[in-house]
Amino acid sequence: MNRKILLCLITALLLVGAGGLLNGAAAEAKWPEGSSKGEKTNGKMKLDVTNTSEGYFMAAVTSKTKHRMKLRVVMGDVTLTYDLNGDGEYEVIPLQLGSGKYEISLWENVSGKKYSSAGKAALSVKLSREDGAFLYPNQYVNYTRLSEAVAKAEELCAGKSAKETYALVRQFMLDTFGYDFIKALTVKPGMLPDIDGCYQKRLGVCQDLSAVMVCMLRTQGIPAKLMIGYADKNYHAWTLTVVDGKEVFFDPTAALNAISSPITYSVERYY
Repeated sequence: MNRKILLCLITALLLVGAGGLLNGAAAEAKWPEGSSKGEKTNGKMKLDVTNTSEGYFMAAVTSKTKHRMKLRVVMGDVTLTYDLNGDGEYEVIPLQLGSGKYEISLWENVSGKKYSSAGKAALSVKLSREDGAFLYPNQYVNYTRLSEAVAKAEELCAGKSAKETYALVRQFMLDTFGYDFIKALTVKPGMLPDIDGCYQKRLGVCQDLSAVMVCMLRTQGIPAKLMIGYADKNYHAWTLTVVDGKEVFFDPTAALNAISSPITYSVERYY
């Protein structure tokens, strides 16, 4: 066989074996990782900053506590606040504001609405890609390798292009899920999206539905954001996805006719 032809055949086989790159297939799912070398402690706050370049860090309290703990992430004039569990287990926090200097602080509830400083750290972040935070699970878009939505995304979209994957996941949401009107009456401020519960019940409120969709897209290597803000005057959640370099808006709740289609959307924060 001609040596040039043989080399071309070998190259083609390698590309097909490396995730189907010849047909533009989505990349493999990304999972948070840490290491003892990346750990740093200040007061009652423990951080793992091993992979800040990938768009996230991990945070925990140094020991179990029953006190309410809040983690504050500040960059420039933007402040994001998270409730941190008191079990001492790491939670993934996104660096969604991009490359730059972040101030991280932990606050402990001491009485009533009073909080005292329990730790602080400064992070200088240089991201390997600016949308890296939107390819990993985090506290708000919380899923694992065992999540049913992850397995379904792989079953549905394996070998598909980004455009095909987005269309398949979008249609799957419309065909499979409904809006949980009963849960909507009991949602409390600070309640996190429940991807696993929503997928199992095939029902959820706006943030659940949006988080499921974002999860399925991220695990197929497509950057997707869980957007939180206002749809007209109503507090709401929706999705924003990067498909072939273009941002694509989708509101699962409105698409399921659970609310009237909003006229304006205003963003408060995103994860």
